[in-house]
Amino acid sequence: MNNNEILKKIETYMKLRNWSIYKLAKEADIPYSSLNSMFLKNTQPTIPTLEKICSGLNISMSDFFSDKHAENIPYMSLTEDEQELLSLYNKLSKSDKKLFMYYARGFAKSDLSTNDSE
Repeated sequence: MNNNEILKKIETYMKLRNWSIYKLAKEADIPYSSLNSMFLKNTQPTIPTLEKICSGLNISMSDFFSDKHAENIPYMSLTEDEQELLSLYNKLSKSDKKLFMYYARGFAKSDLSTNDSE
C-alpha cells in the first residue's frame, strides 16, 4: 500500500464518520499539526502514528490493511454517542472492560423492567 492509498483509506474512514482532521487528531491523541501536515505533504504515517489513528478510529491495524471496504463495517452506522461509548470502552483495561459489561448488563435489565411496567 503506497502513501496515497493509506491517506485515502484514512480519509474514507473520516468521511464515513463525518470527522475532520481535528476530530481524528483528538480521538487518536495525535497533535493536530502533525496529522494535518501528513495530509498536506502527502506523507506516509509512521507505524506508531498509524496505530494511534486506528485506535482513534476503533479499528485494528489488521482491519485497516485488510481487503474489507470501510463502507461494510457496521460501526459506521452508530450514533455519535454510541461511537463515544465504544471509544471509551476500547480505552479500558481488560479487567475494567469486564466490570463495565457487568454494569451495562445491570443497567439494561433495570431499563427493561422499567419499560415492562409502563
